Amino acid sequence: MVLCFLELLCLAYCGRSGVWESSAARAFSTSAMVSGCTALICFLFGGRNKQDLLRKEAIAVVGLGWIICSVFGAMPYMFCEPGLSPVDSFFESMSGFTTTGASVMADLSIYPKELLLWRSLTQWLGGMGILVLFVALLSSFRIGSRAIFLHESSAKEIGGVANRTGKIATKLWSLYLTVTIICFAGFKILGMSWYDAVCHTFSTVSTGGFSPHSESIAYFNSPAIEAWTIVMMVACSINFILYAWLIRGRWDRWRDDEESKVFLIILMVATVVVGVNLSMFELEDSWLRSFRVAAFQVVALMSGTGFVTADFDAWPPLSNVLLLLLMICGGCAGSTSGGVKLSRWILFIKSIKAQVNAEFRPNLVTHLKLNGRPVSDALRIGTLFFVGLSGITVLLATLTVTLLEPQMDFVSSISAVLATLFNIGPGLGTVGPTSNFSSLAPYTKLLLSFLMAVGRLEFYAIFVLFFPSLWKKY
Repeated sequence: MVLCFLELLCLAYCGRSGVWESSAARAFSTSAMVSGCTALICFLFGGRNKQDLLRKEAIAVVGLGWIICSVFGAMPYMFCEPGLSPVDSFFESMSGFTTTGASVMADLSIYPKELLLWRSLTQWLGGMGILVLFVALLSSFRIGSRAIFLHESSAKEIGGVANRTGKIATKLWSLYLTVTIICFAGFKILGMSWYDAVCHTFSTVSTGGFSPHSESIAYFNSPAIEAWTIVMMVACSINFILYAWLIRGRWDRWRDDEESKVFLIILMVATVVVGVNLSMFELEDSWLRSFRVAAFQVVALMSGTGFVTADFDAWPPLSNVLLLLLMICGGCAGSTSGGVKLSRWILFIKSIKAQVNAEFRPNLVTHLKLNGRPVSDALRIGTLFFVGLSGITVLLATLTVTLLEPQMDFVSSISAVLATLFNIGPGLGTVGPTSNFSSLAPYTKLLLSFLMAVGRLEFYAIFVLFFPSLWKKY
């Protein structure tokens, strides 16, 4: 029903100049009809069930829900001229809902504005999470909303601002809408058109990275717009629940929040290193230009937004390696950013340090803390397992991509995996900032689409779908 409503909004935009007979209008009217009819059928046959969802059913709702939304979200790409193939449409749709920003659409100027608006709109909806919105709607019916929220939101280990899950979800969306309005106002004041401001706002606050221009943010060639984009990308990469605490006057939360401080420190250090590296090789006109593009790309890639203002694929090896590491790090938990999340890396490093100390000081009792609060053994073990699972997934996926795409070099293969698994967008080499994923084989695109969903839902909600025990009644 939500997708049907949003498709009708894009259909209404088709009437801005009376182009009701355009391919875009036909595409969105058909897509809205199919989505609406499917929603009606689901409501008629399943809406009367008032039983509480089992835990495993809630997990299945998350994993299957994201995939199904991507399938229905692919219809406008197929029906709109010039249309994409079903595989390409699914890839583009999944990239939107998972806020990855990887694209198979090369020349965006040949596509209708309505379709490009739809791309950005799917990212905005997927930024905070479609299912978090569903939780806010379903919480009053007591049908497993808490289990859904805990498996959809990366904020589950951070603590809440209220005891009821519905209140948490509603609070998050209120903050999300507020940040969206602020971001839009900034873009409009800085000279963007209404259309560009809306599209780039949706892509920025969701840290998605879709732009209606093939040149991305570089299209505007405006230091002011780039600076405002940096500010908003940083703001949306910090835990939204932290904002909720600060609004309530709990500034002690900022004092204890080491994750956000580490995030800002890494951004500053990486910007300096990349800026100096570019200046040494004189790849830009001046040192000021070097630090300008360095700051933008460092923030864009670490936040998982993926906007582009320079061809960083042609940068020196040191800068490229650092950018790849930033892709893996990601932003803060409870934000719209991608990556493993810094809270896990902080806990991972602390666990290694504690284990090393235990080797030569076995009687020392170590109590791990994260953001000023004790860490349970279950959380510590889960973090180690998550990091290990991420590494294994990257390894196996890279081997598979290398097998499916023998013409691709190793850097292109591993960056394609990292860019999709950690929801970044552009990679290096043949999938770099000046290229896209259109040249890949259909099976490779399906694999990378799968990795987008795995990364967005943090592995478990997707992987669990392949366990036979999930589908047993008891």
